[in-house]
Amino acid sequence: MFDELPISSKTEGILTKSLDEAITVEEANHLMNIRGSELFPLLATADYLRQKIVGDNVTFINNCNINFTNICTVRCGFCAFGKDADDPEAYILNDEQILEKAEGAVQNGAREFTLMGGVLKDADIDYYEHLLTLLKDNYPDVAIHGFSPTMVRDACRVSGMDVAEGFERLKNAGLDTLPGTAAEILTDRSREIICPEKVSVADWIDIVKTAQEVGIKGSATIMYGHVETLEERVEHIDIIRKIQEETGGFTEFIPMTFMHEYSPIFLEGQSDLGATGTQDLKLYAVSRLMLRDLVPHIQVSWVKMGFRFAQVSLMAGADDLGGTLGGDELSEASGAPDGVDASISTLSRIVKDLGRNPIERNSTYTEFYPIE
Repeated sequence: MFDELPISSKTEGILTKSLDEAITVEEANHLMNIRGSELFPLLATADYLRQKIVGDNVTFINNCNINFTNICTVRCGFCAFGKDADDPEAYILNDEQILEKAEGAVQNGAREFTLMGGVLKDADIDYYEHLLTLLKDNYPDVAIHGFSPTMVRDACRVSGMDVAEGFERLKNAGLDTLPGTAAEILTDRSREIICPEKVSVADWIDIVKTAQEVGIKGSATIMYGHVETLEERVEHIDIIRKIQEETGGFTEFIPMTFMHEYSPIFLEGQSDLGATGTQDLKLYAVSRLMLRDLVPHIQVSWVKMGFRFAQVSLMAGADDLGGTLGGDELSEASGAPDGVDASISTLSRIVKDLGRNPIERNSTYTEFYPIE
């Protein structure tokens, strides 16, 4: 496959091996550091494995983000969304406002509500149960992809219960899947810099595994391009891989490039923020070579990359375009390059131009809806 290509024998050996088995952490670190023309064989290998594992369909979901509050007690250095309770721009949506947004999304064919928000100081499990019940009572057929490990842990503390009981109650109230948020980068060194008030790596792992044991599957994410090293990116993917080998509870892996222009750490003078384009592509490709069919679906975040580069990233091992979103205040606050709302036709055009097949899906990749 690599005859006459301008690559080193070490890179060629790793890529050849990856055609048949997952690469090691050491091999992944080597690939994260390649330069120049060696990038093309890496991308080609990842794209070949993508086609071998999941075929030529590119999936996405018709969904709507419902960010019920921007008030957050956990002030992370990377976040431009969260506000203090006394900030004039702070808000908490009431039931009527939540249902109004949900109704608009359902009228547009939404199959999922992504229910997210800041971490409220006094939010307990009862409050999150209420939000779930509000939506499920009115839209029982729409899946809810909601909350974060940090939100659930803190709500359980307020309610005086353990995390397993909290997830049981949320599941019974209508929580279908758990977003991979709060993972950010799974190394305590970086977390101490960008999100010291969030859960530790060990706590994140424990909370996510508890949710999966209760029967709530969900996404795995990585947010990269801030203070982490290339080696820490690989370490993060390896943690996801080990959890998946144990539980099988992740539905997808979502690399999210850090949009730094409005972040507190950037505004406070932190330099060298933001991943480069080749770093983005290498992360997608290395993710595919590490995860293979263990986590078969790798998602491109068009809201963070823009439509054009998201399309290019689909050639680096990814097979999913996320969702239509119906608005995403978190990404909007960070400077989303192409807005925060996409149509089915826009996403389909991106996919068809690659010669691949656009397919609508549900939250867990168990139901698919061909697009005319």
